[in-house]
Amino acid sequence: MFDLAKVQSALREFGFDGWLLYDFRGSNILARRILGLDGKHIGSRRFFYWIPASGMPRKLVHRIEDSVLDALPGDKTIFLSWQELEAGVQQCVSGSKVVAMEYSPRNGNPYVSKVDAGVVELVRSFGCDVQSSGDIVQLFEATLDDEQIALHFEAATHNNSAYEVAWKFIADGVRKDGGVSEAAVRDRIMEHYAAHSMTTYSPPIVGRNAHSGLPHYETGNGEDTTIREGDFVLIDQWAKLKKPNAVYSDLTRTGYVGKTVPETYTKIFNIVAAARDAGIAMVQDAFAKGTAIRGFEVDNAVRKVIVDAGYGQFFVHRTGHNIGRETHGNGANIDGLETRDDRRLLPRTCFSIEPGIYLSEFGVRSETNVLIDEAGKVHVTGGELQTAVVPILGKY
Repeated sequence: MFDLAKVQSALREFGFDGWLLYDFRGSNILARRILGLDGKHIGSRRFFYWIPASGMPRKLVHRIEDSVLDALPGDKTIFLSWQELEAGVQQCVSGSKVVAMEYSPRNGNPYVSKVDAGVVELVRSFGCDVQSSGDIVQLFEATLDDEQIALHFEAATHNNSAYEVAWKFIADGVRKDGGVSEAAVRDRIMEHYAAHSMTTYSPPIVGRNAHSGLPHYETGNGEDTTIREGDFVLIDQWAKLKKPNAVYSDLTRTGYVGKTVPETYTKIFNIVAAARDAGIAMVQDAFAKGTAIRGFEVDNAVRKVIVDAGYGQFFVHRTGHNIGRETHGNGANIDGLETRDDRRLLPRTCFSIEPGIYLSEFGVRSETNVLIDEAGKVHVTGGELQTAVVPILGKY
């Protein structure tokens, strides 16, 4: 439900004179969600909704779709011609200097960039400084309520226990039959999810040897998908409870089908784990000191560990992503590589930290989830952090 008081409080907190929400034929899903229009009929004409930092909002709607914003508070202006539209936008932002829109300078953060350049030009022509609404969007798209936080912790418990099931399934299959397919391991994890009322938009990744070196490998589609003794295995799995507004848990761990793990794998794992831990520590330190921290800053710190170890060219994706009702949510990502995510990490948000090194023979990724509560306490969820590659036949 749209909360005007909360929006205006956020505008004042982040230093905006107002927020201009715009949509054309569903082009701005963020605006539609925030205004409570997601899932409702998408019209064929433009609309604007102006929310000042204080005072009453304004609606600007087309004559043949003049009821599209009727459920929202504020005065309504109806336009027909393009000249009336431009005059209406000018009237909305008149007297405002800093205006929030779903815009990102140089498209540095495409997750937020939902307003086209022409609309930004129009608003700027009225003397406004258009700035990104990314941090405000997070408050409404990425922050979790108490129930969602509890659901995330519950999902993390079952997602963590799925690894015990998977490693034992591999060990049993190798001992009994000499091997087990990647797909069979994937299906066993899905059975575990079903038994705990969990759901997922896509089954987990199970990759052996060279397959683990492909960050988005599709399980069972590589050459030779049978896991045998002496193989390295990566499992990336994500799921949430089958409940309304449930929040995902997303974890990645690695194992070796043997009693002891060769140094080749341990060396790379230790670098990746050190990078992961550097990111967690940076977030914890920032919130302990009460200082703002942004997604790209954490990515830079994590990446530096891997670069300094000489493997920078093999870390080929961002460090992490926001987590919410979708595995990849609409809050700040831990990214200074693919994008420069300058959104702040906010209380009541959750995100992954998952650095990786991907070689031609094998790849190591170590993924955990971080949840920041209302008080700013940083929680690492999903069980204890993996500190070594699992010796599957030695432990199970």
